[in-house]
Amino acid sequence: MKNSEHGFTYPLTLCTLLLFLLFFSMHIEQLLSEHKIAVETKEIHIQEYYFLSSVKKVESLYQTRGTMPAKGTFIYLNGTVDYRPETPSAYIQIVDFTVVLHEREPIVGYGYFDTRSKTMIKWVEVN
Repeated sequence: MKNSEHGFTYPLTLCTLLLFLLFFSMHIEQLLSEHKIAVETKEIHIQEYYFLSSVKKVESLYQTRGTMPAKGTFIYLNGTVDYRPETPSAYIQIVDFTVVLHEREPIVGYGYFDTRSKTMIKWVEVN
């Protein structure tokens, strides 16, 4: 058998290059998906924070005034939260909160307030 490199270097280089590109593309895809998940997680945390701070503000307004405030809006850095109380039934006052971030669709949550103790007793997030 002759040791001839004629026609051997090009296919070996091509296979090595293709393996490198395959490996590189898998890592790029993984990095992109991790980045996407990180951005989504950040937006979910922002929504939860806006819900929490809005509920606390409405609860403090309810405790200081003695009555549930009319519908209103809280404006934050990355979006707004609209709230609107519904008519109370017995000892329960329901307030629906809508968080609208600049790049996402609205998320709706309901807070159930006890009219006797003027505190929130239950939270339900629709989406």
